[in-house]
Amino acid sequence: MAEDRVFAGIRATGRQHIGNYLGAIQNFVALQDKYPCIYSVVDYHSLTTLSETDELKANVFETTLDLLAAGIDPERTILYVQSHVPEVAELHLILSMVVPNGWLLRVPTFKEKARAQPDNVNYGLVGYPVLQTADIVLYKANKVPVGRDQLPHLELAREIVRRFNRHFGETFPEPEAELTNAPAVVGLDGTNKMSKSLNNHVEIASSEEETEKRVRSAVTDTQRRLRSDPGRPEVCNVYSLHEFFDPEKRPWIYEQCTTAGIGCVDCKGILADAINDFFRPIRERRRELEADPDQVHAVLAEGARRAAEIARPVLAEVKDKVGLPPRRES
Repeated sequence: MAEDRVFAGIRATGRQHIGNYLGAIQNFVALQDKYPCIYSVVDYHSLTTLSETDELKANVFETTLDLLAAGIDPERTILYVQSHVPEVAELHLILSMVVPNGWLLRVPTFKEKARAQPDNVNYGLVGYPVLQTADIVLYKANKVPVGRDQLPHLELAREIVRRFNRHFGETFPEPEAELTNAPAVVGLDGTNKMSKSLNNHVEIASSEEETEKRVRSAVTDTQRRLRSDPGRPEVCNVYSLHEFFDPEKRPWIYEQCTTAGIGCVDCKGILADAINDFFRPIRERRRELEADPDQVHAVLAEGARRAAEIARPVLAEVKDKVGLPPRRES
């Protein structure tokens, strides 16, 4: 029986924010202690919007910096850029031949994206789940770190694998969810999920001064108008963030807030200090990496080489099973 192997793709969105860290990156780091891991900065996926292609190279680099600084270890883990292993595009094409259109058109994420960009409902947007499946099965990975809210997306990948295996013989393992703690981190506006597009985020790479400035802009308990008014921590997003960054102090903050012992400004200051303390070593490591871009590019080149060593024989097996003639050297 083949060993377990983890695959996860990380969109090349540039600098990651603390919601990305809490929801995904910290789990990717922890999984390195349990399994062989393959992590891909998925730049092909970023092309479906056509809105940030002029920044794509820089975004790949910035995303990689955050992953390495957070603890992705290239000695143990394969970290590479999706487009640097072209076998994934070829496997995506082959898998697309066995996936019914109806499966893809019913995907809620496709419908949401189509509404968000009605003038650019492109083939890549429709085929996004097929490329995601190719990302995973190209390495015969059988573990995919997801939160419970992402299980329907993984189930489509499992359906594609089952359909391929039925037609062409047992080839790929059905990827299973490696369920992770993936909290939905609300942004500084107190309403929406933390997002760069909504500008309600704090970047991992922010300076301590910028972190404090942004945290102090956060929405808290909208009914607390005076410093002397008791607060309601249960409706305050700043209080919810204390759970992640200074959980030991959270009971004291609750007591002080509900008795007006501290005000919202005090609470934000405590949170900003906690975030800065938490990310200080990660930010220092990031600055070191940023100062040596050749080292970062070398990590990605070596990751692509190692990924391709796994991908090439898998693609050769797939092409043989679907009946494509082998290429003969003259």
